[in-house]
Amino acid sequence: MTKQITTYIIGIILGWSAYAQVLAPAPAQSEPIAIMNATAHLGNGEVIENSIITFKEGKIALVADATRVRVDLKGYRLIDAAGKHAYPGVILPLTNLGLVEYEAVKASRDFSETGNLKPHVRTAIAYNTDSELIPTMRFNGIQLAQVAPRSGRIEGTSSIMQLDAWNWEDALYQEDDGVHLNWPSLSYGARWWMGETERRENKEYDAQVAEVTQLLQDTKAYMEQSSGEKNLILEAMVPVLKGDKQLFVYANRPKQIVEAVQTIKQYVPKMVLTGGEDVWYVRDLIKENNIPVLLENVHRIPGRAEEDTDWCYKLPAMLHNEGILVGLTHVSEMIASSRNLPFFAGTVAGYGVDKETALQMITSNTAKILGIDDKTGTLEQGLDANIVISNGDLLDMRTNDVVYSFIQGREVSLDAMQQRLYEKFKEKYEGQMK
Repeated sequence: MTKQITTYIIGIILGWSAYAQVLAPAPAQSEPIAIMNATAHLGNGEVIENSIITFKEGKIALVADATRVRVDLKGYRLIDAAGKHAYPGVILPLTNLGLVEYEAVKASRDFSETGNLKPHVRTAIAYNTDSELIPTMRFNGIQLAQVAPRSGRIEGTSSIMQLDAWNWEDALYQEDDGVHLNWPSLSYGARWWMGETERRENKEYDAQVAEVTQLLQDTKAYMEQSSGEKNLILEAMVPVLKGDKQLFVYANRPKQIVEAVQTIKQYVPKMVLTGGEDVWYVRDLIKENNIPVLLENVHRIPGRAEEDTDWCYKLPAMLHNEGILVGLTHVSEMIASSRNLPFFAGTVAGYGVDKETALQMITSNTAKILGIDDKTGTLEQGLDANIVISNGDLLDMRTNDVVYSFIQGREVSLDAMQQRLYEKFKEKYEGQMK
């Protein structure tokens, strides 16, 4: 009897573990694959209505009009994608994905370290590949994420991760791609608990800007010295001043953006503006300095009473038409909402640009901004086989239905906790109905 009870308990534990475990990452591509007859959206503005896409050893070998080429497909695995759509994998920048699991549980929030100037703090080593949030991004076509830090003036150094890996080393797609700077705020929100109704001026603004300037000056001096004690903070800033890494600068208000550009451009060759809520009002400065912009959360209300209600939807198109390189992202305490990034692009497509241009804002434009366009962002020969196949329009929440996802040629699972729980309880209740 005791043995039976023990066996029963072990069975329950193993059964639950099977549902609770995160699925193992996909193995490396072992055979060449050909995707036939899909409508291919290349991510560079081009569309091939009846395409053939082949890839082997994780790299795209051919993207062509299937009616105009002849290819010997002996030994290939064939995927008939007639009536479906093929896209480059979507890229999610500026996210805490993999650094937080439950927003309300402090122990699961690993995106913020103590200190104010911490460029030497790297998100890569804190990235949790077993996060249950990661597979939910793949549902909608997101395959790569720039995992970024948060909090402090110099927040830390981000890395770009691919979303199917055993550990953080395997997940690395581009290690330590950039340092993140939170430009000082001009004002703070009203403290409602103290009865305040108006925003408060940041009286420390000038001193905080001087702190950033001093760090840049110290780094420049540190680079010029031939010997001396190693400084981890300045050491981490050196690649930024050399142009080996980008500086991602978070700023929203016009004065913030102007002072950030004027200050930083004296020292840093590669700068990306993030946030950018009021970037339209300083667009000439952005164009003059050839600064790309990562716009956050187009699904929001305007920040100014005089702006149109659809201002945030139109802003990406307005900047694009001015010749500014624009990418889209989602930054919020609700990490799970980041899966809606393709639908941000879908909204933008309804307000001033066509769908292929909107697609670029979450694929090739973002790849260019992050400095990985030599590896991904478009469906082109020689690039990584980061390919998504959907039954419908990837940018339309009504028809987005991803059926295949290949990251570097590996076919990754589209299952997650939601599907496992569905199957678990479906089996339970279907059994009761028989």
